[in-house]
Amino acid sequence: MAADKTKVTAKTAASEVPAKTKKAAKPAVKPTAKKAEAKPGPTVKKTKKALKDKTVHDSFSMPKTEYLKIAEIKEACLKAGLHIRKSEILRAGLKALGEMSQSKLEATLAELGKVKAAHPKKL
Repeated sequence: MAADKTKVTAKTAASEVPAKTKKAAKPAVKPTAKKAEAKPGPTVKKTKKALKDKTVHDSFSMPKTEYLKIAEIKEACLKAGLHIRKSEILRAGLKALGEMSQSKLEATLAELGKVKAAHPKKL
């Protein structure tokens, strides 16, 4: 019987502890109200991420003469005091193509011709 009393007292002691923690948890409701007030305003970090485009990495094939043209344009930019990368040159070319009229764009693309997509041989 003594063992039964210790079980009962252990159970009652255990039931009293959660009751105290529940009372302590009630004052924590006020800080959550502050969190609710902070939610409507957008944070700076989210807006910066929304404005930034993801970078896409791709590969392509082009004739060697046109590839060398990129180096020529890069040298001309360096002489003018502009440090520019190949990707920026290609992006500038895309922008220029996008601003062309439809007839001018078609004529420019017709001059290029098709290039066979060649993959480098594995060593």
